[in-house]
Amino acid sequence: MIPFSDEELMQPVKESLKVVMPMLERDGGGMELLGIKNGVVYVQLTGHCHGCAASGQTLKYGVERQLKIDIHPELTVVNIPIGEKFEL
Repeated sequence: MIPFSDEELMQPVKESLKVVMPMLERDGGGMELLGIKNGVVYVQLTGHCHGCAASGQTLKYGVERQLKIDIHPELTVVNIPIGEKFEL
């Protein structure tokens, strides 16, 4: 169980995502933080990352790994594809 509320996680998650953004940007991609609910971080991959065959690995071994190192080992990341309806 994650010992933080979703609101308490927001700023640390933003800071942690800043660490991985240069990796995405080098490949012409990007990412938008959509929100956090129950310890799940919802993002939207943009640019060349959107629809990329390696985007699943980028999320798991890049983004999610960084969040687990920086904040808590139980955090997970979910990509919401562009155009898909999303509400927290």
